[in-house]
Amino acid sequence: MRASAWMSLVLAAVLLGPQGVCAQPADGAPPSDNASLPIRRVVIFTSGVGYFERFGHVQDDATVELHFRTEQINDLLKSMVVQDLGGGHVAGVDYQSREPVEHALKKFPIDLSENPTLAKLLSQVRGHRVEVHIPNPVQGVVVSLEQRKRKLEDGTELTEDVLNLLTDQGLRSVVLQQVSRIRLLDARLDAELRKALMVLAGGTDTRRKTVRIRLQGQGRRPVRVGYVQEMPLWKTSYRLVLKDKDKALLQGWAIVENTTEEDWQQVELVLVSGRPVSFQMDLYQPLFVPRPVVLPQLYTSLVPQQYEGALIAADKAKAEALEEAARPPSRRALEKQHSGEQAAGQFGPGFGFAGPMVGAPGAPSGQNARADRKETNDWSIALAQQMLARGEEAGELFQYRIATPVTLSRQRSAMLPIVQHELDVQRVSIYGSGHPKHPMLGLRFKNTSDAFLMQGPITVFEQASYAGDARLGDTPQGASRLVSYALDLKVEVAPRDPKTVQTLVSGRLVKGVLFLTHRHRREKKYEIKNSDQETRHLLVEYPIDPAWKLVEPEKVEEKTRSVYRLGVDVPAGKTATLQVAEERTVSQQVVLTNLDVPSIRFYLRAQELDGRIKKVLEEVVRRKQQIEQLVRQRQLAEATIRAIGQDQERIRRNMAALDRTTDLYKRYVEKFTRQESQIETLREQIQKLQQQEAKARKELDDYLLGIRIEP
Repeated sequence: MRASAWMSLVLAAVLLGPQGVCAQPADGAPPSDNASLPIRRVVIFTSGVGYFERFGHVQDDATVELHFRTEQINDLLKSMVVQDLGGGHVAGVDYQSREPVEHALKKFPIDLSENPTLAKLLSQVRGHRVEVHIPNPVQGVVVSLEQRKRKLEDGTELTEDVLNLLTDQGLRSVVLQQVSRIRLLDARLDAELRKALMVLAGGTDTRRKTVRIRLQGQGRRPVRVGYVQEMPLWKTSYRLVLKDKDKALLQGWAIVENTTEEDWQQVELVLVSGRPVSFQMDLYQPLFVPRPVVLPQLYTSLVPQQYEGALIAADKAKAEALEEAARPPSRRALEKQHSGEQAAGQFGPGFGFAGPMVGAPGAPSGQNARADRKETNDWSIALAQQMLARGEEAGELFQYRIATPVTLSRQRSAMLPIVQHELDVQRVSIYGSGHPKHPMLGLRFKNTSDAFLMQGPITVFEQASYAGDARLGDTPQGASRLVSYALDLKVEVAPRDPKTVQTLVSGRLVKGVLFLTHRHRREKKYEIKNSDQETRHLLVEYPIDPAWKLVEPEKVEEKTRSVYRLGVDVPAGKTATLQVAEERTVSQQVVLTNLDVPSIRFYLRAQELDGRIKKVLEEVVRRKQQIEQLVRQRQLAEATIRAIGQDQERIRRNMAALDRTTDLYKRYVEKFTRQESQIETLREQIQKLQQQEAKARKELDDYLLGIRIEP
């Protein structure tokens, strides 16, 4: 309990006396009102909710009280359905409001919302008559309260609260510290204070809330109430007993918890496997819309007006704030209020789960429980058909209805049998992502029962002994599953490193572009040794690569979303080999004019290439060799010019240091002249070679553009 609430109750004890606060029932005591409509039916989903159905009888006009925890009220307001089945009708349902205590307390003449002290509390009843005991009773009208300082004998100052009263004998001051009891003499004010304290006390009791259902009618008649509440998931656990080589007994159990605060007595229990859409919504919390404050317009005298310019940012913010206050709560406020909503599967109350129980009259016999998808609906409400149609669209729901009524005390759990069926099994060894050397011992079976097997653990027994644990995924009727429960130490698997081979498959030549198709093949070998005295069937889980196609072995025993399951029989005391091969084709486009001669000769060596294409490639090689010869001649001439230029630079430096009349200078002039003539000749040669190279390249392009060779 909060400190403010506790202090207000203490003040109430002082003001109202020993009878001012009513005693509250213990939270742990079970409510007796629920007995008038006991729980007769419970449907628990694997999505975190449960549907509860109460059934009983009422006489004439009646009010039925049900008690719930505060956190259950939202689901109750969202899902509750009430039916008066004897010709009466439902007048309404009321419940304790969840208005904030501080908001509710401000409506009373005496405000207890701010945790007032005794002095502040009495200041709110000024003008009203009270009776104070000091210790003799004194009656008077509260005039005021004040604080006075009084010096003690040791010199210290003491501050005291003083109550000033107007009595029949005149004004009188009373020190509050000396008052033992105060009583309000105004009956109306006293009643309002008691109501405020009841609101305060109710606000501190957040554990249980009372919901009253008002029914109107005549005579004794049946009444049904259904609603949805949050419940823990029910779970499944299986036992698989291996009887002989290919037979096993499957036994399934449902684990159910009664986390409610009410015992289940002879309850029809239905367990549903499915995920209907469900969510939480806060319908219990009152919502208050903020409203703008509008001041009355006063017409006094006119004053000179001063007109402002454009709306500045600050004024604009104020205007937007007033506009926001004038609107209903914004989407942002609603999202903040509902931020605690969670998605947890839920189904409408009582819809589609009202058929006969297994083992009841008119129901199939010979089973403890069964899975049934089609159920009759005794609610006769149009909404039921809507919910069923919605359920079909979301996915089928499978339910297990327990054969006999269930009795389960509150805060207790139970294991209930739901499956008892003999299966045909195949013993296999499974090699995959587990141990690198040994496979796993496993079983392959088909769900031939009439029940949907929900996911859960499996404990395997063999030869009256524990053999291991396994996990089972959701298994519909008729589906096959593979489970493993132990390491198979009698079988060894040695995978070899894969190898990849590339082969040219085909090619075509169109307008100088060579289109090639290559086949890539990768192979992996598994060597398996069986040391057992019986033949073992080994399943190798090989990962699926969408880019590759499995070509060996030709047949696959099973294919999942991620692996192939490849089977091989390994005789007793023998060794077997499993060869796995995959292939894929890769297309390649090559522009011949961009290739050099060695690259083209690489394709010429391919035996799979068409002879016509090889002839074209040989001609391309010849033409490219001619072009390369022209390029080498041009490059040689260009290199000669660069060498002459470097020599001429040397000659220029030497001539600058010589006398023009010397013989060496004259020799340099003659050499320079010969080099200039040589440069002119080389440049003419380069120009001619460039023309020949361009012509040869064009002729090659024209030659390739005119060729089209298809396979």
